[in-house]
Amino acid sequence: MSEKLINRNRDYWTNRAPGYTLVNLDELNGVQKNNWKKHLESEINTAFPNRDRSEISILDIGCGPGFFSIILTEMGYKVTAIDLTEAMLLEAKQNAKDLSEKIVYKQMNAQKLEFEDCRFDVIISRNLTWNLPEPQKAYSEWCRVLKKDGLFLNFDANWYHYLFDEEQHTAFLDNRQELVSDGYEDYCAGTDEDEMESIARQMPLSRLDRPKWDEACLNSLGMRDFHSIWDIGQHIWSEEEKRNYALTPMFMVRARK
Repeated sequence: MSEKLINRNRDYWTNRAPGYTLVNLDELNGVQKNNWKKHLESEINTAFPNRDRSEISILDIGCGPGFFSIILTEMGYKVTAIDLTEAMLLEAKQNAKDLSEKIVYKQMNAQKLEFEDCRFDVIISRNLTWNLPEPQKAYSEWCRVLKKDGLFLNFDANWYHYLFDEEQHTAFLDNRQELVSDGYEDYCAGTDEDEMESIARQMPLSRLDRPKWDEACLNSLGMRDFHSIWDIGQHIWSEEEKRNYALTPMFMVRARK
């Protein structure tokens, strides 16, 4: 089942890659870029107050079209970016332009990393874990390649929890109608919603209460110094994003090894 879901995911995101690039480019040209830079700089500087940025190695897991990889490289960090989908990596390289020469790109399964133990100072990911068939296995791998005292940052949301909550599903549909009537773009429009919802129904995290699950899982793996922010998006997103994601707030899970 896991392998079938992985292949199905790869096919979906291969088709979605060009459209997802447009989303990332909007972020790179909008208020989100500087908002993310300020937040990430604060998190990393707090973890490594006496380290030069050029000495800090970061693994961007599920890099997609490269948003985190681009801004972290611009900030001076050493970045390795991985994604399951070749099409996403091609988009990431194109979006990075001249910066692509400074970023190490690898096609890789987030649940089976091809790196040695204790390789990276920082593990970072965004909008990925909800879409993994075996998230606990992935977290185990991410912690394995993180150095002692390294920083773990994951940004995600209960994106498809509404599929298992009728009241939430109704509110989700109502919000989409209000978006259009208020003149905002509906981010779901133009995507293969049926396929993504079908995949999400089979993903274990769609049913669970997060980030409680994430903290419990990381704790079982020996991580420490947990801190979660339930709605980090309110500090980072554009107004249009806040309206689109009002019912699925983005959370942050931070931990140390």
